[in-house]
Amino acid sequence: MDQILQLIADPAAWAALVTLIVMEVVLGIDNLVFISILSNKLPEADRQRARRIGISLALIMRLALLSAIAWIVGLTAPVFTALGQEISWRDLILIGGGLFLVWKATTEIHHTVDVAPSDDILDKKAPVATNFAAAIVQILLLDIVFSVDSILTAVGMTEHLPIMVIAVIIAVVVMMVAADPL
Repeated sequence: MDQILQLIADPAAWAALVTLIVMEVVLGIDNLVFISILSNKLPEADRQRARRIGISLALIMRLALLSAIAWIVGLTAPVFTALGQEISWRDLILIGGGLFLVWKATTEIHHTVDVAPSDDILDKKAPVATNFAAAIVQILLLDIVFSVDSILTAVGMTEHLPIMVIAVIIAVVVMMVAADPL
C-alpha cells in the first residue's frame, strides 16, 4: 500500500501514466479499424454487441498478458541462429504476430477490391460473411497481436505494473467509446 502511495505522489509516475495512455490509445486505433471491419461483416443487429464483447474480452486478455509480462520480456535468450542473427522466443512471437497482421490486411484488401462474389467466409458481399463467434475469435486474435507490441513498449517505459494496468484499462474504455462511431 505504501508503494502505491509513493507512486501517486511521484510526478514521474504521472508522466509515465499519461504517456502510456496516449500510446495505448494511438496504438489502439488500428485495432479499432480491424474490429470495425470484422464486426461490419455481421448482421446490423449483432455488430455493436460483437464490438462490445470483443473489446471486453480483449481487455481481459491484455490484463492477463500484462500479468505475464516478466515472462515475455525474459524470453530474450537465443533459441537458434539464422543468417547470423540470434532469434529468441520474443522475436518469434513478434514475427508471428506481424505475419498474421500482413495476412489479415492482405485478405481484407483483396476482398474489398475483388468485385466477384465468392463463398469465402471473409467475403463482404456474402449475406452473412461470418458468424458471431468467428468475429469474436478474430477480434481476440487481432487484439493479441496488437497488444504484444504495445505491452512490450509499456514495459520499456515504466517498471510499475499498476501504471501499465491503469493505462490499458483507460485505453480500452476509450476504444469502447470510439468503436460505435467508427
